[in-house]
Amino acid sequence: MSSGIRLRTPRLLLRPFAVGDLEDLHAYRSRPEVVRYLDAEVLDRRGTADLLRRRMVLDRLVEPGDTLVLAAELDGRVVGDVSLAWTSAEHRQGEIGFAFHPRVHGHGVAAEATTALLDLATGPVGLHRVSGRCDARNTASARLLARLGLRQEAHLVHHEWFKGAWGDELVFAVLDDEWRELRSRVVPARSAGADAAARPAPALRRPALPS
Repeated sequence: MSSGIRLRTPRLLLRPFAVGDLEDLHAYRSRPEVVRYLDAEVLDRRGTADLLRRRMVLDRLVEPGDTLVLAAELDGRVVGDVSLAWTSAEHRQGEIGFAFHPRVHGHGVAAEATTALLDLATGPVGLHRVSGRCDARNTASARLLARLGLRQEAHLVHHEWFKGAWGDELVFAVLDDEWRELRSRVVPARSAGADAAARPAPALRRPALPS
């Protein structure tokens, strides 16, 4: 796929990261509760600047092994990010990921962004199977993946040594035809309708949120 991918949802613009996103990215990637279950550490401003430089070039899917990372912009502020890794061309498989500022948790923002990414993955990208993984203790991410319609396929016990302890991992997945069926019945109402309308996401006002 070409670079500069931009996706629009009822409330969000999903687009490549840019130089001006440093403050917004730091506002959530510097928070312990955000990176607790991620393969990442709390970042200082220099670390966030380095992360931003790396993410700015992850704007396309050209060959297996590529990862697309999009900033999720709400009312002019970046409140999180979503990623799609192309893991296999032969088997048409990919993996999604996401991280969001705690201020927008519980408002359907992550579900809205992830829905758009799954539409991209199973549509224009042409993936047959898309998976999502999370630490078994990360109940919020597990609930989100299940609520969107991905099935839990595995609970890997003591899968890896993670941040000083053995950690379990949950594996979720959905097939392209399953996702299209879900979108025709359930997901559209959830992602663009009832939950989001009932609980509008709070505005993130400048200056940047304290880190």
